[in-house]
Amino acid sequence: MNIKSLHHICIQTECYKESKKFYTEILGFEVIKETPNFHKRKYNTWLKSDEIMIELQTAKVSTNLNEWSSLNEGPVHISFLVKDIHIAYEEIKSKEYNSFKLKNGKEIYKVENGYLFKVKAPEGTEIEVRDQQGI
Repeated sequence: MNIKSLHHICIQTECYKESKKFYTEILGFEVIKETPNFHKRKYNTWLKSDEIMIELQTAKVSTNLNEWSSLNEGPVHISFLVKDIHIAYEEIKSKEYNSFKLKNGKEIYKVENGYLFKVKAPEGTEIEVRDQQGI
C-alpha cells in the first residue's frame, strides 16, 4: 500500500452546534458540506482548512456516545502545526475560548523542538497546537 496523505478525521459529537462553532469560528475551518438526516444521524458535516478535513457528525439517532477520555484506545488527540504558536494562542483567547489544558501550571509550554498548547473542543477532543514539525 502506498499511502499518500491523511484524508480526514471523523469526530462524533452530542453537542453539534458547539462543536461546529469551535471548529469554524475558533479554529477557522470552513463548512464545505452539511448534510442533515444522514444515515440515521441528525448531521454529517465536512469541514476544511487548507488540505486538512474533518468529518463532524452526530451520533446515530437513539444512540448515546461515551464521554471522551484519554484512557480510551485509539486516537488521543489531534495535532495542528502553526507558524507562530503565540499568535495562534492569542487568536483563540481573543475569541473568548478558554478551555486550555495546563502542564506545570502553563497553557503554552516548551517541548523538545518548540512550543505547544492543548485546547479541548466542546465534544472533548483534545487539540494540540504546535510550532515545530519535529518529533
